[in-house]
Amino acid sequence: MRSSLAPGIWFLRAFSRDSWYRGFILLLTFLIYTCYHMSRKPISVVKSRLHQNCSEMIKPPNDTHSPNDTTWCSWPPFDKDNYKELLGAVDNAFLVAYAIGMFISGVFGERLPLRYYLSAGMLLSGLFTLLLGMAFFWNIHVLWYFVLIQICNGLVQTTGWPSVVTCVGNWFGKGKRGLIMGIWNSHTSVGNILGSLIAGIWVNEQWGMSFVVPGIITAVMGIITFLFLIEYPEDVDCVPPQHHGGPEENQNNPEDPGSGRYSPQESSLETAAGCSKEPSAQPVAISFFGALRIPGVIEFSLCLLFAKLVSYTFLYWLPLYIFNVAHFSAKEAGNLSTLFDVGGIIGGILAGLISDYTNGRATTCCVMLILAAPMLFLYNRFGQSGIATSIVMLIICGALVNGPYALITTAVSADLGTHKSLKGNAKALSTVTAIIDGTGSIGAALGPLLAGLISPTGWHNVFYMLISADVLACLLLCRLVYKEILAWHLLLSKDAGSCLALTQTR
Repeated sequence: MRSSLAPGIWFLRAFSRDSWYRGFILLLTFLIYTCYHMSRKPISVVKSRLHQNCSEMIKPPNDTHSPNDTTWCSWPPFDKDNYKELLGAVDNAFLVAYAIGMFISGVFGERLPLRYYLSAGMLLSGLFTLLLGMAFFWNIHVLWYFVLIQICNGLVQTTGWPSVVTCVGNWFGKGKRGLIMGIWNSHTSVGNILGSLIAGIWVNEQWGMSFVVPGIITAVMGIITFLFLIEYPEDVDCVPPQHHGGPEENQNNPEDPGSGRYSPQESSLETAAGCSKEPSAQPVAISFFGALRIPGVIEFSLCLLFAKLVSYTFLYWLPLYIFNVAHFSAKEAGNLSTLFDVGGIIGGILAGLISDYTNGRATTCCVMLILAAPMLFLYNRFGQSGIATSIVMLIICGALVNGPYALITTAVSADLGTHKSLKGNAKALSTVTAIIDGTGSIGAALGPLLAGLISPTGWHNVFYMLISADVLACLLLCRLVYKEILAWHLLLSKDAGSCLALTQTR
């Protein structure tokens, strides 16, 4: 008598070959970008170790510092009174280089094999992260070393985001893109959490290891990427995804409500995309200005500028804020700050799920941004009154701040990069992603810089700046929200008309 099919084998057979490949690509790209963010996070945890109050610590016998020197245990050159400005300069060296490089990276990403491009970027990123940690072991105390390494790291890290979004966009259609990419985009928060936890292990002893270990992991992941990344479904005889559902989508598209035909602007985009209807023709990469003319790219790019300003200010300054205001140790502050990223995972998934259900990407972002502003005020006012309050408010703030950021950088970028006016030309995806994230990265550079300049006047002023940025991000989406509301109204009117016609027929 034969036994029934083994449960594990039954599970394996329940999914098609294409589904297994898609799942593999989703997991691989998830791990790739987790490593990118993991290597960025340690600097925010190590900041509190580079400059600290040493008054309660016992000096070693051979110490030559003055008896009244309370920063003798800090790491020069960050032992001076202007340490916040110096740390802000180190942050901005990375972020400004990242913002500038992102606009160029998308162009290269469309013209070079993604596997080579991404692998090289990860190997170099791992190297520069490791070199930042070697400052501890080599006893380096000059500012230019930290700035130079951060500039190089910022440039090579731009290889990551356009490449992984393009790869995922090549494998997944528009159907449940918001939910899939919302879950997938949790790599940002997972990377931040891992980076904080790894850095926290060594921050109080050998802080150089807080960079060395993430650097090695990132480099190893670069080798795995070279060995296993598959750029297109066609490369392994899988069926390519369908990016558009047909004429009905055109009629209900919030970017062009009530119109199933392309506008003159969109018609010219088809020419810019250079996509031939013949199967054998290779699509031509879209130009930078051609990508800017895709409806919605400019609005979402500017919105992301302010949304990312808020997110990256938390990324780089939250551990130091907790360390200074709540008076936790450097390790405890780093661990507590991970709750903001836990909230970011929840917010990204919720934003994707809601936007899929409502077909309203802009409205979803706008509502979350509106709710984020008062929550930031409440966190600054009451967030440090107790550990339970701090945990709950950090998670809520993380969800509301990172939800729109996650949605714009993933599902929205993929939607616009495969806009109906491009007629299936996926060559625009990397450029559109680079434009949106590059513009957002300008905000990412401004946020920590402004925080470093404003924080000496009081942390409450930093939060007022963040609240203002949230409000501006929301206002920039007003036109797109109005279009989505019009599209819903037309859809409801159409459904009501169909019901009335059926009733009269009966």
